[in-house]
Amino acid sequence: MLSFDRHGHLVSELAWASDGSLARARVRLPDGTWLAIEPRATTAAPWGLADRLWRAERFPEGGDPPGEPLTVFEALDWARIDRIPPLAEPTRLPPGGGTAVLNLIAELARAQGVARLAYRGPYPTEQLFVALLESFRYAPADATDPLAAFMAGELAWTPAPHERLFVADGLYVQRRARVEKVVFRGAAYYRPDWQSVVRQAPKRVRDVPEGVLCSLWALGRPVEDHLLLASEGDLLRVLEPVVHECPARPMPPEVVGGVAAIVAAGSARPLAPVIEDVARAVALEWGAVARDLVTIGADRIRVSEGFRAALAERLATAHGRGPRATLALAAIVELGVLVGDALRARAQARLAALPPAAQAAALDSPPPTDGRHARAIGDAIEALLREVDG
Repeated sequence: MLSFDRHGHLVSELAWASDGSLARARVRLPDGTWLAIEPRATTAAPWGLADRLWRAERFPEGGDPPGEPLTVFEALDWARIDRIPPLAEPTRLPPGGGTAVLNLIAELARAQGVARLAYRGPYPTEQLFVALLESFRYAPADATDPLAAFMAGELAWTPAPHERLFVADGLYVQRRARVEKVVFRGAAYYRPDWQSVVRQAPKRVRDVPEGVLCSLWALGRPVEDHLLLASEGDLLRVLEPVVHECPARPMPPEVVGGVAAIVAAGSARPLAPVIEDVARAVALEWGAVARDLVTIGADRIRVSEGFRAALAERLATAHGRGPRATLALAAIVELGVLVGDALRARAQARLAALPPAAQAAALDSPPPTDGRHARAIGDAIEALLREVDG
């Protein structure tokens, strides 16, 4: 069974066995490569029988798919989908891999007349919740705190797959009544609103009179426009903003400490002190960045001068201590969003490299109760205001 987008590009390929079970499948990823599904591949998983995902360019014809085995998820009866399966190692998937598989599950479930599915796995994380929003709609729709309800196992998911479009070389678009997500040259742009959920979207999709614009976004305003699409997702033009070269300059150490405190406070408790250590070992600076708000290196993280300029513009029209401090706090939070994944990944790697006894001690360590994070954030607000007012 072949599935094509409206431009004639192959999107997915499924082969069914004579008994009606799925024999093999593959789905296309935003970068044009493929992820293969090997049903009933192994029983060596916490939940028993599992399907395996492979990075594979060629459709598997029998035996192991040609390519690299990545991870496994709880085996599904693909002809009668009855749940959303847990995935063993999400971080091993290439960008867009988890979403592509979830969208295939949503497509098949809807075609089978399934009204709602539940996730009962052991990992109801925020990352999974955000991924599910792209291919399902949660119920009840009026949940006061949908993420908390999901983590408590109180949400059901209605299949609502998106249309997948491979529009042009290096350009991928997702639509559900409107353009919701765009991937261009590896950069992913998102709508900020998904049902009642508002997600951070530094690379943002937004409607304009001319169509749909993909932009860098900071502190409530566009910083730089990159793509203009038609409302149906077709490319109108690529926008090439001018990069204003400027010398890099370090952020005040108090700002670095405040950003680390924001990231630590929003992360798993055992990671918090490690995140702060990792942040102290990285140089955080302002500077020129091409087509992004941040570039992340081994020992240096550079935030776009455009972000700083957006903050300066907002502060110039903010009068009084309260509004200015609120803007500075918003900037520190958004800086935390920009660098948080990198700091968490490095902290996780450092924690995983510790001896088992040290890992256990970190997991058992009590959360800080001395107000250290709050003080660090307060100091960062003051330092950022001084630095931008310059």
